[in-house]
Amino acid sequence: MMYRQAIGYWDSPKHRILRVRYQLLGGMAFAIGIPLLLRMAYVPEVLTNSNHQVTVAAAAIAHILGYILYRRLGNFPGVASAGAILPTFALTYGLVFLVIFFFRFDYSRFQAAGSFLLSVSWYFGLGFFTNKLEPTRLAVVPGGDVAQVTSIGGVSWRMLVAPLAPTERFQGVVADLRADLSGTWERFITDCALSGTPVYHVKQIMESLTGRVAIDHLSENTLGSLNPNQAYLTLKHAGDWLAAAVILILGSPVLLIIALLIRIESPGPALFCQQRVGFHGKPFKIYKFRTMRTEPLADMDERQRAITTNGDPRITRIGRFLRRTRLDELPQVINILRGQMSWIGPRPEAVPLSQWYEAQLPFYHYRHIVRPGITGWAQVNQGHVAEVDDVREKLQFDFYYIKNFSPWIEIVIFLKTFRTLLGGFGAK
Repeated sequence: MMYRQAIGYWDSPKHRILRVRYQLLGGMAFAIGIPLLLRMAYVPEVLTNSNHQVTVAAAAIAHILGYILYRRLGNFPGVASAGAILPTFALTYGLVFLVIFFFRFDYSRFQAAGSFLLSVSWYFGLGFFTNKLEPTRLAVVPGGDVAQVTSIGGVSWRMLVAPLAPTERFQGVVADLRADLSGTWERFITDCALSGTPVYHVKQIMESLTGRVAIDHLSENTLGSLNPNQAYLTLKHAGDWLAAAVILILGSPVLLIIALLIRIESPGPALFCQQRVGFHGKPFKIYKFRTMRTEPLADMDERQRAITTNGDPRITRIGRFLRRTRLDELPQVINILRGQMSWIGPRPEAVPLSQWYEAQLPFYHYRHIVRPGITGWAQVNQGHVAEVDDVREKLQFDFYYIKNFSPWIEIVIFLKTFRTLLGGFGAK
C-alpha cells in the first residue's frame, strides 16, 4: 500500500467532486431542487399538486438516466465531454416526458424545462471545473513496447525512471504487461493495483485513446474478442428494420423530390446501383441517389471508376449537396429492409475495391462479420478514404467498433453523425 497516497488516490474536499455520488447528488439538487424552490416561492402548496409530483419524479428519472448515459459514453474516445452533454440529456428528458405526454399525465412545463436546462448547465460547469482541477495524467513503466503510447496527445505522460512512488499524482499506470519486467517493477505494479490505482496494459490504453484496434498481428484471443454479441446483433437488426420502414413511409415525399431534381439536372436514372461486399462477405446491390454524371471519364479502369476523389469532376451540383448532407444514402433504407445493411456498421466497399484491399491488407475480410452500415465508427472519425494506408487505419476503426459492439458505441456514432451532417465532415 506504499503508493496509495502518491498515485491516483486522494480524499481532500477539493477532489470529492470527482466522485460519482457527489456529481449525481449535486446535479439532482441543482437541476430539480432550484426550479421547485422557485415555484414554491409563488405557490407554497406546490408539493401537494399531483402534476408537480409527476414532474419531479420524471425529471429525477431523466436526470439519472442522462448521467448514466453521459458517463458511459465517456468511455469511448473522440467524444468530447462538453459535446456529449446536450444531446445526451435532450435524449433522456425527451424520452421520459414523451412517455408522460403519451399517457396524458399532467405535468409542469416550467419545472420540466428548468430541470433540463439546469442539468445541462450543471454538467457543463462540472466538466469545465474537473478538467481544470485534474487533467488526465498517466505514468508509464519502462520496458517492452511502451514508447509509442507517449506520442498520443490529450494526456500528460510521465515516464517513470525507478520503481518508487512519484511526487506527482496520476490517474493510472501504463505498462507492457507482456514484457519481461524486473521483479522490482512487477512489485511496483502490484502495489499500485492493490492501492486502487488502475493499471493498464499498453495495448488496452492505446485502443481506448485512439479508437482503433491494431491489426498487424491478431491472436486467437484477439479474434475471440472481436466476435460480436449475437443476441444484440439480432435485436439490432429488428430495430434497424422497424426504423427503416417508418422512415420509408414518412420520407417518401422527400425521396421523390430528390429523385426528380436529379433527373432534371442530368440525364440518367435517379438511383445509382453498385455491387458491394456485405454481411458474411456476400455481394449485394446497394442503392444510392445518383450524384455523378453517367458518362465515365476516359482512361479510367474499373477500380478507378469505383473511387471518388476530392473535387471529382463527375459530381453534379445537386450531387455535391447530397454528398455533403449524406442525403444520397437515404435509398439504402431499401437495403436495410432487405436485411443487407444496418444503420450503423462498417461501410461496404465496391467489389473491385474490396478485392484489392483484401490482397493488400491482412484480416480485411473479417470486417464482414457484422452488417455494413450507412454510417459507422470509421466514417465519423476518419471520413471517406481510398488509399491503402488510409484504409488500414479505417480497418483499425472498424475492428474497434466490432470489439466494442454494443448500444453504447452506437449512441456515440449516432451523436457524432449529427456533427458530420452539419459540417460535411469526410464528404467528397
